[in-house]
Amino acid sequence: MKISTRGRYGVRLLIDLAEHPKEDRVALAVIAERQRISVRYLEQVAVILRRAGFIRSVKGASGGFALALPPTEIIIGDALRALEGDVLVADPAPAGIRESPYRECVRSMVYDRLNERIAGLVDRMTLASLVERASSLDWASSGDTAGEDGETPPTGTSARTDESFMYFI
Repeated sequence: MKISTRGRYGVRLLIDLAEHPKEDRVALAVIAERQRISVRYLEQVAVILRRAGFIRSVKGASGGFALALPPTEIIIGDALRALEGDVLVADPAPAGIRESPYRECVRSMVYDRLNERIAGLVDRMTLASLVERASSLDWASSGDTAGEDGETPPTGTSARTDESFMYFI
């Protein structure tokens, strides 16, 4: 399964807004710079997320974007479906084409189960959980052995985990 650039950038946009809650509204140019994403492409993604009700926008000199819901209420599966359509490993059999019994069996045993698992996984992920995970990984990959408050990083975090997390988004 491959999540498209639109899906990845959309999730990154949501994470950025959630990571900066004190900023009432954030200009897309600021987010684009922080995320190293084209402003034009981010505008297209923002329109989709706004229409789907995940973010809100205010026009004008002091305008910008903000989350429309608390991060705990934004389900990553819903956001990905708004951006991508169905999140599937394999598309269903083309309409009007009859599959061989073997292929039909493989589809139901493998692809359908994978699709169910992936949907279940992204439907259990909230934006808040991704932000929490990203911040713990940033802490672990910074090279510090202790945070500002002197605590040690969460167990099981490493720069290698950070790479796999960033590969997802």
